[in-house]
Amino acid sequence: MMSREKFPDDMLVCRCEEITAGEIRQAIREGARDVTGVKRRVRAGMGPCQGRTCEKLVQQILCQELRIDPRQTGRSTARPPVRPVPFGELAEGVSKNDL
Repeated sequence: MMSREKFPDDMLVCRCEEITAGEIRQAIREGARDVTGVKRRVRAGMGPCQGRTCEKLVQQILCQELRIDPRQTGRSTARPPVRPVPFGELAEGVSKNDL
């Protein structure tokens, strides 16, 4: 069961993207109705942890603001980690004839 405690607007919810509870509430006022809607508007859950540390808090804020059941908030879609790849690594083993 989720807490009924209302978080202050300046409380950091998503550490990776530095998103506050106030920014999440603003996203809800602008039309977000689930975790994915919040993610699209403010990037909460799009950092390196992919929402593993903030998704429950985002769900909790959605439940409080919209007065909905946690099952209605949905879950974010997990994405594989992204890291820069040097061009040389991409081209390794490719010759001009292969292009």
